[in-house]
Amino acid sequence: MLDKILVLGSTGNIGWPVVEQLAAIDDVKVVAGIYHAESVQMKQLGVETRHFDFLEADTFDPALKGINKVFFVRPPELAKPEQDMKPFLTAVQRHGIDQVVFVSLIGVEKNPMVPHRKIERMITEMGLPHTFIRPSFFMQNLTSTHLQDIQQNHDLFVPAGHSKTSFIDTRDIAAVAVAVLRDPKYLGEALAITGPAAITYKQAAAIMTTELGVPITYSKPSLLKFRRTMIQRGIKKEFVNVMVMLYIITQLGNAKTVNHTIETVLHRPATTFAEFVRDNKRLFLNQE
Repeated sequence: MLDKILVLGSTGNIGWPVVEQLAAIDDVKVVAGIYHAESVQMKQLGVETRHFDFLEADTFDPALKGINKVFFVRPPELAKPEQDMKPFLTAVQRHGIDQVVFVSLIGVEKNPMVPHRKIERMITEMGLPHTFIRPSFFMQNLTSTHLQDIQQNHDLFVPAGHSKTSFIDTRDIAAVAVAVLRDPKYLGEALAITGPAAITYKQAAAIMTTELGVPITYSKPSLLKFRRTMIQRGIKKEFVNVMVMLYIITQLGNAKTVNHTIETVLHRPATTFAEFVRDNKRLFLNQE
């Protein structure tokens, strides 16, 4: 049977490579749910687009029409799952979807406070056929949330203390997502996935220094200083609070787990931190 898969967050760090990879598979029809239904990127791939917004219930049924599988990531600015996720999941339940693939967070089962855990619980309690992907910290956080500090100050402004993080490339997360969407053996599974090694942010800065050819420092701000600075930059308080919560988890040592799930699922090694920095060298050096 032809799978018709709705990808939400389809222009993001994980969603876009998911769309690219699914679009290359013959027996899959991929539909991109995006806020602005017109997308040059999607047209070039020959991908159908449908208007979608987690906060607009009237977009749910048109987006889900004829769909049998759904992939989604929690939008960072949505931090109240009962209000901003449950209505959509109720629509998914009504449509009798075969599989929901949700990108959660590694160690989430030990942390009931983060939104990801609440969303997982909702999906499970509603009886939705699901697969949870629980990645460690995204390498791409450095090309988004923390990019300004790297470009302007050549500094990692991250409140992680001396803790280690098993950074993962979102392109690897996307590849795992595509694999679990294609293989029914992953139904009901929760896959924790990590990068190939756990490193401190001081080590990350040293790798960046080598690969970029300019000194990159790690200033190790306190959680309070980080929170205050991010809010002063105009980032929404709810998003900043979630970031702080995640860095508390990191400081407690919960981000240092390294496993080999990527090798098992994809039959290839996970992307290294050095490879990621090389791939994004022009961006880090503000040459794009």
